[in-house]
Amino acid sequence: MSSVYLILPVILPIAGGALMPVLHLPEKRRNLYLEILVLLTSFLAVLCVLRKPEDGFTMFHLTGNLDFALRLDGLGCVFTCLIAVLWPLATLYAFEYMRREERTTSFFAFYTMTYGVTLGIAMAKNLVTMYLFYELLTLISVYLVMHPMTRKAIHASRIYLYYSIGGAAFAFISLVFVIIFGNSTDFILGGVLDPVKVGDNLQTILFVYLLAFWGFGVKAAVFPFQGWLPEASVAPTPVTALLHAVAVVKSGAFAVMRLTYYCFNVEMLQGTWVHFAVMSIAMISIMYGSTMAVKETHFKRRLAYSTISNLSYILLGVTMMSPLGLLAGMSHLVIHAVMKIGGFFSAGAVLHQSGKQYIDELNGLGRKMPFVFGVFTIFSLSLIGIPLFAGFIGKWNIAVAAMDTGKRYPFAYAAVAVLLYSALMTAIYMLTVVVRAWFPDQGTDAGCSNEEITDPGWEMKVPLGIFAVAVLILGWYSEPLMEVLRAIAEL
Repeated sequence: MSSVYLILPVILPIAGGALMPVLHLPEKRRNLYLEILVLLTSFLAVLCVLRKPEDGFTMFHLTGNLDFALRLDGLGCVFTCLIAVLWPLATLYAFEYMRREERTTSFFAFYTMTYGVTLGIAMAKNLVTMYLFYELLTLISVYLVMHPMTRKAIHASRIYLYYSIGGAAFAFISLVFVIIFGNSTDFILGGVLDPVKVGDNLQTILFVYLLAFWGFGVKAAVFPFQGWLPEASVAPTPVTALLHAVAVVKSGAFAVMRLTYYCFNVEMLQGTWVHFAVMSIAMISIMYGSTMAVKETHFKRRLAYSTISNLSYILLGVTMMSPLGLLAGMSHLVIHAVMKIGGFFSAGAVLHQSGKQYIDELNGLGRKMPFVFGVFTIFSLSLIGIPLFAGFIGKWNIAVAAMDTGKRYPFAYAAVAVLLYSALMTAIYMLTVVVRAWFPDQGTDAGCSNEEITDPGWEMKVPLGIFAVAVLILGWYSEPLMEVLRAIAEL
């Protein structure tokens, strides 16, 4: 397969989304156009993965040895496939959810363009290309947060923009240092920093890595730069689901993987002060997110705090600085995306069908919406990490990586205690919703008996059902996925 075809899944949704306001299609034709566009993009993306060109495709030359180029390696293939599978289902869900909303054409235009930009991050050949797509993602997705045009939505979009611009500055510093001290800006497993060029500048390099970890980690809502994520929950649920499960936050975690294992030399980072610093930041983020989720009474914001915690599970695996750590990070990257997009879509279905936003309003709602709360129960058990559900696999891999790293650096053993604490908090903040929905307090408006509330239509049910089945399959039979990830991590 010619490498030039790598550009097609990136350009197609960007161009197709930008054309939407010009086409002036009625709703049914617009939705058909969108679903075909997204499915075609996913087909091309998966085709690129299956027939992975050996050489990358250079779109244009910048200066010196800096190119704007695409290439698929193992890690890029994992993220590309994840996006390609989830996006068509998310688009189908959005058709029903957005039916009562205003300015839907502009919404779907930016929603679809975000798909292409996220694929650009996944397929970037080098740090320069990933950085440029990374910042383009900010510029496009900020409109999606702002879409309701309420005071809260505008405030949330500003917070998101401020955090992202600050993170961009930190990330840019790392780009400059990789150009100066590296042999290349291309992504090469093992890193590109040249020890000879680094010389006596090791402490400076370590400090730059910390800044870059925070810079790219802003989109992964790492502590103390997590404040934008709960605020962004004011956006429509199709947006928050992609922000919190796929596009933005996973791009942040993916970028930290690239930075740690493909740009900086992990052997140079292991055992240094920055190794323990970033591991500590990940553990603090996990405890903060899970604790705040217990306190939060708003349904979507509770899931947002849960996302903060679970994203740092990925980063905790990454900061083990080992092949097992990379495997753990990749496995939770995939599994959490499926669990959390299902969780947010469940919350969105509740909001869409009943208008209820707070936990204490959900009493007995499981009897009115058995399908939604049935799949939400599956997502909840998986997020807790119950065996035979997918979430257990990701957490188990992180614990194994921590125990392995602990043999050399005992501080890593603390990660196991953090995982146990977070599992307890997750059980509290997820099961309180499940129990309240299925077994209401008799002293409350049990069963919402006076309200006409039902499960949503098929456009919402199909994605939710597929995600629930995926969680069960990955929990029962994860070995094929693990084999692929082990090969990428070179275990």
